[in-house]
Amino acid sequence: MICKGITFFFLLVSFPFFAQQKRSLNKVGLQYSYATEDNFLFNDKDYSYNAATYKVQLFYELGNWKSIQFEILLQPQIQYIQHQLLNSYFVLPTEENFEEKISEFTKPKNINLLGFEVGFNAKRKISNYLFIQSTIGLGVATISNRTERLAKGFTFIENAAIGFLYETKSKIGYYLGTTIGHVSNFNTQKPNSGYNQLGLEIGLTYKLK
Repeated sequence: MICKGITFFFLLVSFPFFAQQKRSLNKVGLQYSYATEDNFLFNDKDYSYNAATYKVQLFYELGNWKSIQFEILLQPQIQYIQHQLLNSYFVLPTEENFEEKISEFTKPKNINLLGFEVGFNAKRKISNYLFIQSTIGLGVATISNRTERLAKGFTFIENAAIGFLYETKSKIGYYLGTTIGHVSNFNTQKPNSGYNQLGLEIGLTYKLK
């Protein structure tokens, strides 16, 4: 899935720089994404999974390297998830109360995920107002319902995205991109098969300075 090592590396590099120097809030934004496991990358026949995500974004400048601008993003968010187990044999007879679990998990579920994500953002200008932008992020969250793939409660979220940002003279920016994500709890609880997803995202930003 998304390389955890790369994500941790960028976060470890960024946090000391962010903490040691006074960084002012540069930009705020709102973002919406819709992602699913039913796509050309994943398409797992065992389950269905769709997630609508709403994020508040706070952007802090990190600096420039050559023609690339770097930012740290703080992103509180809520995800509204629809999930259903499609393959009842995914729940093994060796599991405790397996028949009850099959009955529970094969029914469609609405799940809420509340999370806080730290992102590392890089963008490069390709015309007067147009930028290409990429983001990687790692966060913690709590999930409201258990499923056959993930325990209820504490979990991690990992995301990566690439897209285009159009910034106008009026300080408003419009973003369109694609996102890939993973939800799992790093084996802090069982089960921990997790979810994979791919989707589209749109965003609106406003520069404060």
